[in-house]
Amino acid sequence: MTPEESLALIATQSERTRREIGPNPAVLLAVWGLVWLFGFGLIYVSAPPTALLPLWVAAVITVVGFAGAMTYSAIYGIRAGRGVHGPSRLVGAMYGWSWMIAFGGLTVVNTALIRLGLDADLVPLLWSGTSLMLTGLMYLAGGMLWQSKLQYGLGVWIIACGAASVLAGGPYNFLVLSVAGGGGFLVASLVFLVRAR
Repeated sequence: MTPEESLALIATQSERTRREIGPNPAVLLAVWGLVWLFGFGLIYVSAPPTALLPLWVAAVITVVGFAGAMTYSAIYGIRAGRGVHGPSRLVGAMYGWSWMIAFGGLTVVNTALIRLGLDADLVPLLWSGTSLMLTGLMYLAGGMLWQSKLQYGLGVWIIACGAASVLAGGPYNFLVLSVAGGGGFLVASLVFLVRAR
């Protein structure tokens, strides 16, 4: 083989290996984008005055969608860490556990506020606002850790969506979460996909 052919073969094999064992953030972001778009969209169209669907049906579909996305994310995280050793593995594991620790604490705080008598009309705004703020902060942290401007930008966008959802009030907060939040994930997914190609 000529040197050029050897280099082309090495590049082809490296790209094939990267695709086979490397995680694809475009797929992960698309999964979350679709879950937000359809899940929160269903809740929005189930709320008065439209009420095109019973709210409990929309809630069940949304919970199942989020559970599926969380399962996929866990599998994605495990796969992304496969074969990685040293400081990178520790950072990845700590970042992954940070999501669960942070959302566990958030659940305790929000549940306690509800039990202490938070007005029922404010409960959806509390959950959407605090959950998006925390999600945005985690994406900001991930962007800093891996020096990813796209991930950092997504964190900024999610925080802005969280603030906008609270300002919009109910039930329009679900429309903001669906269109702006889900749309943000889908745009980020598309950017990752274009960059990968």
